[in-house]
Amino acid sequence: MTRSFRSSGKAMALCAALCAACGGGGYDNGTVANLPPSVALVAPTNGTPGSAITLTATASDGDDGVAKVEFFDGSTLLGEDATSPYSFAWTPLTAGPHTLTARATDTRGAATTSAAATVLVVPPPPALDGVAPTAAVTAPANLASGLTGTIAVAATATDNVAVASVEFQIDGLAIGATDTSAPYATTLDTSLYPAGQHVLRARATDTSGNVSPWSTALVQFGGATTRPSGFTRNESWLVGLASATAFAQAPDGRLFIAEQGGTLRVVKSGALLATPFATVAVDSAGERGLIGVALHPGFANNGWVYIYSTRSVGGVSHNRISRFTAAGDVAAAGSEVTLVDLPNLSGATNHNGGGIHFGSDGKLYVGVGDNANGAQAQNLALPFGKLLRFNEDGSIPTDNPFFATQAGLGRAVWAYGLRNPFTFAVQPGTGRIHINDVGETTWEEIDVGSAGANYGWPGSEGPDNVGAGITAPLFTYKHADAAPLGSGPGGFFKGFAIAGGAFYPATGAFPDGYRDQYYFADFVSRFVGRIDLANGNAAYAFASLSGQPVDLLVGIDGAIYVLTRSGVTRISAP
Repeated sequence: MTRSFRSSGKAMALCAALCAACGGGGYDNGTVANLPPSVALVAPTNGTPGSAITLTATASDGDDGVAKVEFFDGSTLLGEDATSPYSFAWTPLTAGPHTLTARATDTRGAATTSAAATVLVVPPPPALDGVAPTAAVTAPANLASGLTGTIAVAATATDNVAVASVEFQIDGLAIGATDTSAPYATTLDTSLYPAGQHVLRARATDTSGNVSPWSTALVQFGGATTRPSGFTRNESWLVGLASATAFAQAPDGRLFIAEQGGTLRVVKSGALLATPFATVAVDSAGERGLIGVALHPGFANNGWVYIYSTRSVGGVSHNRISRFTAAGDVAAAGSEVTLVDLPNLSGATNHNGGGIHFGSDGKLYVGVGDNANGAQAQNLALPFGKLLRFNEDGSIPTDNPFFATQAGLGRAVWAYGLRNPFTFAVQPGTGRIHINDVGETTWEEIDVGSAGANYGWPGSEGPDNVGAGITAPLFTYKHADAAPLGSGPGGFFKGFAIAGGAFYPATGAFPDGYRDQYYFADFVSRFVGRIDLANGNAAYAFASLSGQPVDLLVGIDGAIYVLTRSGVTRISAP
């Protein structure tokens, strides 16, 4: 039997209300609203074109799952990743700033875009090629002589990548600004430099910073310029000397000047005092006489003045080292003390040496000539042809190189094989010694002092016959022009008697490029040259003189003082 159901009105109203609550679409099937995912782009590092940058993002979805994460450069899709951790290797091709984002999409299509991050893509610095450029001075030609007026200085330069610039120098000083484009050249006014030898240099730098070696040209300037531009040469600074031979300066600025006839003069505040400091009876024949003077390092306290002079006893002459004590501007009466008497001299009146200075070790060094007998320079038992070393009281230091193997004055020998070391110089601070050895027929030379060194005379002079066991000169120049002119040791320098030398310190009144160099003079050719110790001992002309130079010193005021036979020339800047 069939049973029918008949809805009541109340039931029908309840059903309608439930349907309305479900949106009118029938019964509720359990569906809720979809939440979008969250996403964050990890800030990437900057990069370079053509090199991969890894982009990374974090993403999550609370009600579904993350289907993918896409990476964008602006609006351009770079790539995507569907698996956590979400990343993509991006290779930028263009330089500049790039604005990057990440967009996460869930499994039902909801999407979220991350905050933007900026990446800077810049080209890498140029790779260093490691290959230095080359440069060559092309004008003027090497060994060009007699150059005057304004000259062109030119060079060529090459590199495996590119030359950035070429710089030019004269005597270690810059000529104008660096030239950054070929053809590489500058100009030089030769009248600003003293007549004589100079060195022109050029070197190149490439775009990677590699620098070529200096290319050089040794040249000679003509004309009548007597000193560098900016320097003053006062040949009348002091006049009135009689056959001056050597000088020394006290800490208070006074000059003590030896005159060959036996008078030791004092210059105070630029004036030659009428009363001599001391007068000694000497044999002044030939190259003998009062020929050396030095002040003790403690002179300001003890007043000790040392002299080297030729004395005669019973008609026989010998050289003596003695000491006075100052009492103001004169020697205290009866204060002369004989410290060392050298052996009697032969009838030859030349080659007595005469240089006398205290070293930085506080020892007294004395240059003694060979007494015109070259063989004596190699005889270690004799003091002739040597540089001797004493204590301040004339005794012989036990650490002298031949103290243990020689007797008497042979123990005082510090270096040997010298002809006539009329002058030498000690570099303040370092104690380095340069010995100026007067040559015979061919060469003048400057030797670097060294304990026990043999400089070869009489078997070796200058660069000739420098064999085993012989210490070669630092610098040497000829008595005659080389052929071709300027070639060989010494270049364009020509002289006959090196006399005077002084080290200019690293600080002083001279401008940069003239300091920390060795200055030397020639008695016959009447010039002052300088040796650039920092540039391969290259030699440059510095000044010419009217008088005959016999000694040099750097004054406490930073000027160079040149002692001539009749006065003192002062060279200063300005």
